[in-house]
Amino acid sequence: MSSTSDKSTSPQQSFLSAQTLVIAGLVWAVLALLFFLLFSVPDASGEKPLWYVIGTYIFECGALLAAGLLCLRNWRSPQIVSGRNVWLGIGLGVLSYFVGNLLFGCWELVWGLDPDVSLGDVFYIISYLLLAWGMILAVISRRLNLELWQWAVLVGIAAGGIALAVWVATPAQEPAAKPATAVVSTLQDKAKPAQQAKTPAKAPTVKPATTKQPTTAKAAQNAQPAAEEEITAPGWVLGIDKFLEPYAYPVNLFYIVGDVFLLIIATALLLAFWGGRFSNSWRMIAAAAFSLYIADMWFKYAETRFQGDYQSGSLLEVFFVFMGVLFGIGAVLEYDISTRSRQTRRKRG
Repeated sequence: MSSTSDKSTSPQQSFLSAQTLVIAGLVWAVLALLFFLLFSVPDASGEKPLWYVIGTYIFECGALLAAGLLCLRNWRSPQIVSGRNVWLGIGLGVLSYFVGNLLFGCWELVWGLDPDVSLGDVFYIISYLLLAWGMILAVISRRLNLELWQWAVLVGIAAGGIALAVWVATPAQEPAAKPATAVVSTLQDKAKPAQQAKTPAKAPTVKPATTKQPTTAKAAQNAQPAAEEEITAPGWVLGIDKFLEPYAYPVNLFYIVGDVFLLIIATALLLAFWGGRFSNSWRMIAAAAFSLYIADMWFKYAETRFQGDYQSGSLLEVFFVFMGVLFGIGAVLEYDISTRSRQTRRKRG
């Protein structure tokens, strides 16, 4: 038999209950993982289908938008225990990442561009700053007092995160090309025994390199009109790319530093809320920051190692979806325990 309080629960409250939202987030994450696992393999041409790439953006943007709104719900609630500004920073940071994802998708899918820096990076940078602000406020509110083993864990993760970031951001060194004279000499050495057997007095003939120039120039002339035909972006988009192009290096450096910094703050959050009443929600927030770190490191690795041939939608990019889902679940758990704590205190009073 249901109680009076159960009967008075509105359908909207039941739809937005903590259990329903957490289950919805888990289902979204599982569906995203299956989608990436089943369809992330490139086709015969070596590229991923357009519908698949669009699907990855839908999973990412859907999770980020829901998480941002749930975080802002915490900000609007006066019952939130960990502080409203904490969730304002995290919520705006997640929504800023959502806007950056939309713009990056337009650059990649609509206009077929692959610039080093796009307008979406502006919102990505803002999201890093806002996320760091919200998470720092959460750590400060806990008056961080770690034990020795916790400091050791924090330092170890920070050192490992920095080492991985530096390795990923360093372009792979290509094998040094042998000098032309050495190559000719090697060819002569290899050809000498065979030629000595047939015509010992005849030296090997090496074709001059200039014979390939007309072919190369012809290929370049054929490729130029094709490249011009693929560009469908409006002038203002190309103008933004040209304006932002000189900032590629500092922007990439900011991402590396930002990823490591968020990793350290997430670890501190995990340790600060270890075993407390609100530990579950902040474990989810820390896991979300870890997911962002993993996905971003993979993206950076692909950019530096694949030499411009990388296309979005690889399997490890599913961690971008996990990031949004975990931020949302963390916000739901925080809202649920904060409102239940307030109701419990009222009943006792």
